[in-house]
Amino acid sequence: MTHFVHRGVLSAFLLLALGAGGLQAQLSTRIKDLTVIEGDVPVRLVGYGLVVGLDGTGDRAVGTSQGGGATVRSVANLLRNLGVDVPENVIRTRNAAAVLVTAEVSSYLRRGNRFDVSVASLGDATSLRGGQLWVTPLVGELQGQPIGTAQGSIVLSQGNLDGARAVETSGRLPSGGVAVADLASLGLSSVGRLLLNRPDLTTAQRIAETIVGSLGDGSARVEDPGAVAVVLPTDQDPATVLAGLGELEVTPDVAAQVVIDARDGTVAAGGPLLVGPGVVSHGYLTLTVGAEGTDPPPQGAVRMDPGVRVQDVAEALHAVGATPESIAAVFESLHQVGALRARVVVR
Repeated sequence: MTHFVHRGVLSAFLLLALGAGGLQAQLSTRIKDLTVIEGDVPVRLVGYGLVVGLDGTGDRAVGTSQGGGATVRSVANLLRNLGVDVPENVIRTRNAAAVLVTAEVSSYLRRGNRFDVSVASLGDATSLRGGQLWVTPLVGELQGQPIGTAQGSIVLSQGNLDGARAVETSGRLPSGGVAVADLASLGLSSVGRLLLNRPDLTTAQRIAETIVGSLGDGSARVEDPGAVAVVLPTDQDPATVLAGLGELEVTPDVAAQVVIDARDGTVAAGGPLLVGPGVVSHGYLTLTVGAEGTDPPPQGAVRMDPGVRVQDVAEALHAVGATPESIAAVFESLHQVGALRARVVVR
């Protein structure tokens, strides 16, 4: 393989790539890591709450004789429920902020279980740093009964490694949620399907074959790329059987895919990806794979042998100073002309 570059090599490079043969594609994976049990569909909870204790960075709403904004009314209602009646027109809310509280929990959640919670400002607060979330009921559906409550200190991100300012109007409460009711689930005895996290017909077939090899003929069949029907033995404990099936290993089929970050040019490739003959010209940049070109190549030209790996193409493009947008355009063009037989995702 030969490639020519005429610019300094950029520090930004490949985050992760798999070459021909795709080592990761050959690794077996437990069934429990590829599927979820039917009925174990995550439940999303939501609530409206107040963050208090801010250092003057809360909502700027001010009560009036005609009534204040949502934050003012919420503070007034909170105090009223505690037996303190304060007129809305005297309430200042710079130390409080209205927030949307969300969480995603397992359908097997039981009373007393803890879970993580996220909060995001609804008003014009500038920062939630140092704030405390007041006890907030969380429901699974509008007007429904509370499934959990959230309360605690807000944890904010510290920003990116490149020094970018962190967003301080949203944050998290690790283990800040507590279930106050059991969630209804189907129960293990009624499990009839395993649902694939990433639907794929080949992977589903391999899972079914592995289960049949363990439980016997008729114990599993593929319904569609996203589901494998399972018949559990009636003379065995379903939890024990499902736990055993979860530990069985299969080799999932890895879809050929290239993911490109349009902000920094990071390229991630999955599966055995090679680039065939083709020529792509984009602005000053010309990539030639397997075709004759001028010698020496002009400025901004990259020449490579056919059958080159995706990560080598990405390295060469970075080396000639290609912008993230150019890198994305080149790989999309390679896919369109058939030189790269993989899905290209630009995010």
